[in-house]
Amino acid sequence: MKHESIEGIERFESAGKGRGLRATRPYRIGELLFSCPSFSHVLSVSERGYLCEHCFTRKEGLAKCGKCKKAFYCNVECQKADWVMHKLECSAMCAFGENWCPSETVRLVARIIATQVSIIITAADQQSMLCLREEYLDKLDNEKRDMNEADIAGLHHFYSKHLQFPDHQDLLTLFAQVNCNGFTVEDEELSHLGSAVFPERICYSVIITYTSLILTSYIDLLYPTEDRIERLRDSYYFSCDCRECKTKSKDKAKMKLRKLNEGPRTEEIREMVRYARIIIDDFRRAKHEKNILFTTSPPAELLEMCELSMDKMGAVFDDTNVYMLHMMYQAMGVCLFTEDYDSALSYGEKVIKPFRFVCRVTDISSIQKFGLTIIL
Repeated sequence: MKHESIEGIERFESAGKGRGLRATRPYRIGELLFSCPSFSHVLSVSERGYLCEHCFTRKEGLAKCGKCKKAFYCNVECQKADWVMHKLECSAMCAFGENWCPSETVRLVARIIATQVSIIITAADQQSMLCLREEYLDKLDNEKRDMNEADIAGLHHFYSKHLQFPDHQDLLTLFAQVNCNGFTVEDEELSHLGSAVFPERICYSVIITYTSLILTSYIDLLYPTEDRIERLRDSYYFSCDCRECKTKSKDKAKMKLRKLNEGPRTEEIREMVRYARIIIDDFRRAKHEKNILFTTSPPAELLEMCELSMDKMGAVFDDTNVYMLHMMYQAMGVCLFTEDYDSALSYGEKVIKPFRFVCRVTDISSIQKFGLTIIL
C-alpha cells in the first residue's frame, strides 16, 4: 500500500491512543498533511450505471461489462484495473440473477480477502493490517453478533466458488473490524456512493501540531455531546475526551428550544430527542438501503419524511436546533435532486448561519473519491 505524506510529518506512539502522526513544522490552513488510497473499496449497487465501478467518476456514456451487463466503467483501462475485483461478482451475478443480493459489507469483505491474496503485502502493509485486526468482539451485543453471522453466511453463499476463506473466528474478526473501521464514501452532497477501508487511516488518526491537538472526527460533529458519545460507544467502542466533549460548550445552542408561554417539560424534551434520533436513522435507511432516490419510488416520500418530522419536532425545538437543521439539510438535498431550486434555496438560507456556528472546527477530514486526505 502506497500513501502520500508530506515532509514534516513523523509517526509516533501515544499511550492509550495508538499510533499517530506529529507535525514537525508549522502548516498553513488548507495545506495537505497526509493522504492514502483505500486498501479496498466497493461501489454501491444503487450507483451502478451512474459512476465508474473502479474510479467512482460520475459521467454519462459509461461502458458496461460485456458479461454481466451490470458493472460500468469510464474506459477499458478502468475495466482492466477493476477486473481482479469485479470477477468475484461477475459470474455470480450472472448465475444468481435477481437473487444476487449480498450486503455492501459482504461485498467489501470479499474484496479485502481477494486483495490480500492478489498483492504482495510489504512490511509496512503488514503493520497497517495489524491495525485493522484490532477487534472488539468482546464488546459486540447480540444484535451485532447475529448481523456478523448473517454476513458470513452471505459471504459463503455468494462467493464460495471464487474465494478461499479464513476460519470462522477470523471472519468474525474481519467483519467486526470492517463495521467498526470502514468508511462510507460520499459525494459533495453527502449522498452514499460506496464503502471502503483505509488501514493507514486506522493506524494514524491523530495529528499533533505545535499549538494544538487535531483530531479527525469519527462521527458528525453536528450532534450534541450526549448523542455523540452514545454513537461513539455504540459504533467505535471508545469515549472521546476532546475539548468539545469535555466542556459541552455548544450544547445549549445546539439544543435550542422553541420559546413558549410554558416551557416544555424535561421528559417531553427527552422523548423528542429520542424521536429525532429514530427519524434520522429511518431517513438514512430509506435513502441508502431502500434507494428511494434511485428507484421508481418518488423522492416525494423522502421529502414528506423530512417535512413531517420537522412539523413534529418544531413543537419543541427551535428552527436552529441541530435535529431540525439535520432534517432541513436533508430536505434541501431532496429538493436539489428534483431540481426544485426555490425550495432548496429556502432550506439552505435557514441552515447556513446555524451550521457555521455549530460545525466550526479547527480541522477538516475529507474523503476524495476513495482516497483519504487529511488537511488542516
